[in-house]
Amino acid sequence: MRTVCVILGGGRGTRLAPLTSARAKPAVPLAGKYRLIDIPLSNCINSGLEHIFVLTQFLSASLNAHITRTYRFDMFSSGKVEVLAAEQTGPGGGDGWYQGTADAVRKQLARICRSDVDDVLILSGDHLYRADYQRLLRTHRETRADVTVSVLPVSRRDCTGFGVLAMDGAGRVVDFTEKPSIDEDITRMRVPASRRAELGEREYLASMGVYAFRREALEQALSDPAAIDFGKDILPGMIRSHEVAAHLFEDYWEDIGTIRAFFEANLRLVGEDAPFRFYVPSAPIYTRPRFLPPSIVHDTHLEDVLLSDGCLIDGAELRRAVVGIRSRISGGARISRTVLMGADYYEDEDRRAENVARGRPDVGIGTGTVIEQAIIDKNARIGPGCTIRGRDGRPDEHREHWSIVDGIVIVPKNAVLPEGTVI
Repeated sequence: MRTVCVILGGGRGTRLAPLTSARAKPAVPLAGKYRLIDIPLSNCINSGLEHIFVLTQFLSASLNAHITRTYRFDMFSSGKVEVLAAEQTGPGGGDGWYQGTADAVRKQLARICRSDVDDVLILSGDHLYRADYQRLLRTHRETRADVTVSVLPVSRRDCTGFGVLAMDGAGRVVDFTEKPSIDEDITRMRVPASRRAELGEREYLASMGVYAFRREALEQALSDPAAIDFGKDILPGMIRSHEVAAHLFEDYWEDIGTIRAFFEANLRLVGEDAPFRFYVPSAPIYTRPRFLPPSIVHDTHLEDVLLSDGCLIDGAELRRAVVGIRSRISGGARISRTVLMGADYYEDEDRRAENVARGRPDVGIGTGTVIEQAIIDKNARIGPGCTIRGRDGRPDEHREHWSIVDGIVIVPKNAVLPEGTVI
């Protein structure tokens, strides 16, 4: 049976701003050397699914470049990864924009659902997890469902951030509620009594935003132009009219669509007990091969650090930090609870001399700078003697070259912080 995969690139990515001010959300760097889009794409490839569409519409240039340079199948394979951007085709040019997740797929349905397609796998582009989608498809086909939803067991207190599903003893979804408030009575949504012992306090099932559709059922569901979102419109309607099954997923999964979630998910990767690891030979996470040199580290203290390729670190102190590719950190710098995204290029001696003449810092972290609880985006120039400290409870604030979101300081891509800046 033929399955095609559709990865939803998301909207403007406002919850991840300012990291998304110059790039599409799936193109945001992750774990020093990857991008968010690498997670679902790698899961597809590792699951033997190589017909993949990525739907996007905002600031997609860097995403397109990354996909084109990274995901090339050989000439003997029929596999492909194709980016489908929103198109303005009407007289006013506005009717082509995607209005929601379901509307995005509807507008590209003719390219996605050709006659030889049996099932369509719908995925999100901002989740961190490792999955074999063949297990989901096996559940989908064995239950003869029209749509199968991948679900995660969660506790009652975690239900507020998810669409919550109820299933019967046969695994059929019979009810759905979207992000119930903490005081709302949803006891009817608990898993069947036969499953509660194995799940403990995680007795509710949250939708992961991962769906396997029978092609004909997807076409029927999208025939109503008023249905613009899978979670809010399509799924509740299909529970009443179609066979909807649940597939239980019990491994690590994290929605990293907000600044706080993105920050915490990155820092969890640095510990010995990290819930997600990239070191799984049987299911690697792929990304663009850059052929960078090994990192050089002199006279530096590293404690719980994820260190990427091509870095130059001299006389610094780093604790609980992610260090992105081509990062340059000068002597005396002290960095903790920080995500450094690195740089897109190296500055040679001529360029560094030019920086001196222009009175601007080099790309990287200057001498004696202190950074705590921050995200430093690519190509940022942070001068000597700067102090950047985030703190839980600090009010949100947005300036030209830095922001504070949820207590985390964010220095955006290409920003310049002069010597001695204090944030």
